[in-house]
Amino acid sequence: MKLNLDISPDLVAVMAAEVSAGERAVSAAMREAGAGLKASWRRQITGAGLGQRLANSIRGQTYPKVGESLSAAALVWSRAPQIISAHDAGLMIRSKSGFWLAIPTAAAGKGPRGRRITPGEWEQRRGMRLRFVYRRRGPSLLVADGRLNSRGLGVASRSKTGRGQSSVPIFLLVPQVKLAKRLNLARDAERAQASLPGLIVANWLEARAS
Repeated sequence: MKLNLDISPDLVAVMAAEVSAGERAVSAAMREAGAGLKASWRRQITGAGLGQRLANSIRGQTYPKVGESLSAAALVWSRAPQIISAHDAGLMIRSKSGFWLAIPTAAAGKGPRGRRITPGEWEQRRGMRLRFVYRRRGPSLLVADGRLNSRGLGVASRSKTGRGQSSVPIFLLVPQVKLAKRLNLARDAERAQASLPGLIVANWLEARAS
């Protein structure tokens, strides 16, 4: 007696289709979770008042870059990791030279391209010398003997007699600064990770139906 076994539909084809659907589902879920995490981190940074430029330092990439895989992964990172980490952890910042940190006042204005100005840059731009003023209580100062202009910036006095001239605080000098914790990136990362199972299932059902 001869027996034939015919399985319909083709089991191999069914399994291949299921694997293909799984690859598409996992890859799509990783792309979705990665894009969501990147957007969440950028919103956090701008919401904390740290600016769009720092927010744009957040980047994302899904792997593999080409094709789909059951082992797909998403990576989200910052191109300014030290700055991001400082605001995420609330670090203590000290001067590299072991002396003072110079914190510009409103009278100092901005440096090149809108960034924080340094004492050396300020002296070069204003053509004035800064004078050190030690204070036993509170931060010491770097002051300019001049005046405040209509925009509230420290500038040289126009008077040849010294009339109207005053000592304008340009920088506060402190030994260290404790940054407030303004970000919680781990919270958003945990939410993105927790969303993956649901995203994979939803995308798998969609891939099977297509």
